[in-house]
Amino acid sequence: MTEEICPCGSEKNYSLCCEPIIKKEALAENPEALMRSRYSAYAKGEVLWLRDSLEESQRKDFDEKGARQWSSGAEWLGLTIVNSEIDEEKDSGHVEFVAKYKQSGVARDHHEVTEFVRKNKKWYLTEGRMVKPETVRKEQTVGRNDPCPCNSGKKFKKCCG
Repeated sequence: MTEEICPCGSEKNYSLCCEPIIKKEALAENPEALMRSRYSAYAKGEVLWLRDSLEESQRKDFDEKGARQWSSGAEWLGLTIVNSEIDEEKDSGHVEFVAKYKQSGVARDHHEVTEFVRKNKKWYLTEGRMVKPETVRKEQTVGRNDPCPCNSGKKFKKCCG
């Protein structure tokens, strides 16, 4: 029997990577390991782990039905960890990641920075915020005799030039 590779992108066997964390047989060693286990939980439909890995004050806002629908309604394509840092003095950390998935035939990226806290040797997710995409600016080269880009109908040199 071939071992299944973990959805989190670690290239380890699922049974040796995220599964023990999701099944509460092992603790996540750091915020990144917890983030990876949460991604795998979405990919595997382990919605209760998504709730249980939240810091207690965050659980009241957890939408189990919505999480289950997103989990089962998406094809999970991969996880990229952009940055992961720990502040040992404050027992906190953050992970910036991009989760790739396909929903209703459309490929999407979920880019987020997530905050974590360690309590009683366990890491918990406290907050996540979406990373805004960078504004793409199109440089437009307009000649003096070209139509003005403001659509006035005038030549550029007689309008906005």
